[in-house]
Amino acid sequence: MRKIKIFNRINGMLLVMFSVLACSGQNSSTTESESVKIVVSKEEVREDLTYLSSDELMGRKTGTEGIEDAAKFIEEKFKEFGVKPYFETYRDNFMVNDVQGFNILGVVEGSDPELKNEYIIIGAHYDHIGTAKEVEGDTIANGANDNAAGTVGVIHLAKHFSKNSDNKRSIIFALFSGEEMGLRGSKHLAEKLKADGLDLYVMFNLEMIGVPMKAKDYQAYLTGFEKSNLAEKFNTYSEGDKVLGFLPQAQQMSLFQRSDNYPFFQEFNVPSQTVSTFDFSNYPYYHHVDDESQFLDPDFMASLIEDLIPGLSKMANTAEKEIKMKD
Repeated sequence: MRKIKIFNRINGMLLVMFSVLACSGQNSSTTESESVKIVVSKEEVREDLTYLSSDELMGRKTGTEGIEDAAKFIEEKFKEFGVKPYFETYRDNFMVNDVQGFNILGVVEGSDPELKNEYIIIGAHYDHIGTAKEVEGDTIANGANDNAAGTVGVIHLAKHFSKNSDNKRSIIFALFSGEEMGLRGSKHLAEKLKADGLDLYVMFNLEMIGVPMKAKDYQAYLTGFEKSNLAEKFNTYSEGDKVLGFLPQAQQMSLFQRSDNYPFFQEFNVPSQTVSTFDFSNYPYYHHVDDESQFLDPDFMASLIEDLIPGLSKMANTAEKEIKMKD
């Protein structure tokens, strides 16, 4: 009897130990998974992309009701995420001749008493051209890839950093209008922030990220690749994943000067570059009425946004400014 009691007692103790260890293992695994695995909702990316490139917004031309609706949509997203306005409101107004334009700016403040005074701008233009050459009765240039895709990227990066606000540096999330009128919104904002004495570390711009590249060993290319060590550092920060690479056509077509990164480079002379996946062979609908969400790949977009987060997180947290212009 005594042996049986002792045996049962030992069995009971072992069961308790295994239960504790199992629970501990589950909690540890969950915690580790939560800290490592970043998930961007494919469904939300698809929904946001579909709305921003819908006929309802009429091509989001600067100065129209369509872009007003797009701006309200972005503002509501920022409010939902708890992203605060950078200025008194989310809007940064400017004029292009007699046309009223406005950028949308939110900010997630850094946690470090000193580094929070250094800023990263993550941006994209949310305007498009309104209409284009008619095809089968359709004249609305929906601008799904150009640049509802980049806009969605900024929205979801804002969501992530607002919910995981361990960034030591402050991050401005900027959506520009007037890009299709000659980078007018970003030029206005760059000049304004420079005059305000903003300490800008990096301007990280998203443009046409709606479809994967063809036959490349990296996920997106960086315009002005040779001008800074941004791609090199970013890939290192991404723990060996080759996220950003060099596309010769981007250099040949002077794409560095043709998106909203450029005014910030001109004003601040800091790494200000654009990330894109449009490689001139993978999407035929540039400034075309068929630039619609049905031809994009929201699953790829969600995956790319996920893969940008580790590099941006590290960028926001290094003790020193490691990303620099090259001589």
